[in-house]
Amino acid sequence: MVMDGNAGAPLPGRASTPALCCRQRRTAMGGYELVRSDDAAATTPDLEFGGSTSSKAVPLPPPPRPPSPAARQRLVSLDVFRGITVLLMIIVDDVGGFLPALNHSPWDGVTVGDFVMPFFLFIVGVSLTLAYKRVPDKLEPTKKAVLRALKLFCLGLVLQGGFVHGVRSLTFGVDITKIRLMGTLQRIAIAYLVSASCEIWLKGDDDVNYGLDVLKRYRYQLFVGFLLSIMYTVLLYGIYVPDWQYQITGPGSTQMSLFVKCGVRGGTGPGCNAVGMVDRAILGIDHLYRRPVYTRTKECSIYSPECGPLPTDAPSWCQAPFDPEALLSSVMAIVTCLIALQFGHVIIHFEKHKERIINWLIPSFSMLAVAFSMDFIGMRMNKPLYTISYTLATAGGHVWVQETHHLHGVAREARPDDICAGGLQHPAHVYTWLLLERAQEQPCKFEIMSCFFWLLISVDNAATEVVFSYTYY
Repeated sequence: MVMDGNAGAPLPGRASTPALCCRQRRTAMGGYELVRSDDAAATTPDLEFGGSTSSKAVPLPPPPRPPSPAARQRLVSLDVFRGITVLLMIIVDDVGGFLPALNHSPWDGVTVGDFVMPFFLFIVGVSLTLAYKRVPDKLEPTKKAVLRALKLFCLGLVLQGGFVHGVRSLTFGVDITKIRLMGTLQRIAIAYLVSASCEIWLKGDDDVNYGLDVLKRYRYQLFVGFLLSIMYTVLLYGIYVPDWQYQITGPGSTQMSLFVKCGVRGGTGPGCNAVGMVDRAILGIDHLYRRPVYTRTKECSIYSPECGPLPTDAPSWCQAPFDPEALLSSVMAIVTCLIALQFGHVIIHFEKHKERIINWLIPSFSMLAVAFSMDFIGMRMNKPLYTISYTLATAGGHVWVQETHHLHGVAREARPDDICAGGLQHPAHVYTWLLLERAQEQPCKFEIMSCFFWLLISVDNAATEVVFSYTYY
């Protein structure tokens, strides 16, 4: 039997292996038989598919490497911290009305609810240090940071702008003249953009061996944070706030003008402060939040610290708009992100947990001591004004939560088997896994999921406002 001369050629589209390669040998009877050859794959060309007649072996492309474990690892302590913050935000929004200890402070002082916003900013800062550890081309990540900040700002306008007419209005639609320009997402977008720019452009080349080396390497970032803090403090306690007036809709849809007497310099009261004055001058009073937190103060509510009817002797500023995410106070939100950058640098430059905790405890104790000292001498902790004492106190509190995760062994990096098909191996990570697992590998899906969660929260808030409007009006 005569065999085809191409019997030993490899199959199309399939690499040759020693087990499948053969050569022909003439037998004594004049026929041909197939003989296995281990080196046929290296010497036998595939003429049908453009092979060469040369005896030189054609190297095959190497198989794709599986992604390294380091590329899939995440800092679980940060993920857990992010999940706790989201959970705390939901609790404050839904339970804070019944438990004043969980609700935001009406003005001066700090409650559990006042830690939510700084926690988010702290997470942004630490995440930036992990995302920009190595930046060979600074211009490209800067463009992406600007684009991401713009998208986040626009998303805040849509979700928190409040530009839809009320349910009892005669017309429905978009009212651009009364849209709320600032909000939670807008503040995060501003702080993210400035902090990302500092992390990309303001880095030194000094070696880091000790804690002080971190301060030396990132001294320009610290200088920016220090400069912003000084500038904001001088403006808050140094600007003269004149008298002002505003209009509200009274009974029978009549317009009422209310006069607020201030005439003070460096006032920090609800009606007379530099933060509200700057917002009214730049943004306009119609673009501010119309249900400020100080409506729950004793001066403005007979059920304080809960919302309620106005007392008979209520001051005129009780019904004035005021934005808790104001334009001027967002300067200190940037400072919170810059502080978080420095704690993220400790994670990058120190591998042992003991070194990290030591380099966190010292600045944490220092910030808390300075914050309580400022509060004692009259520079009160105030979330709506985002005072410097509030900034330092909440930054020190972040560190304690993060340190707790490290001390309980949560600071390890995530493994693919954290959640498996057979059940949960790490129940504490379920919520953060739903939000953040594989976020770096699938950024588009992660952004869609984040928008979905924000949409659910916004729908929940909108439903609450509808119930509020039908109940009280």
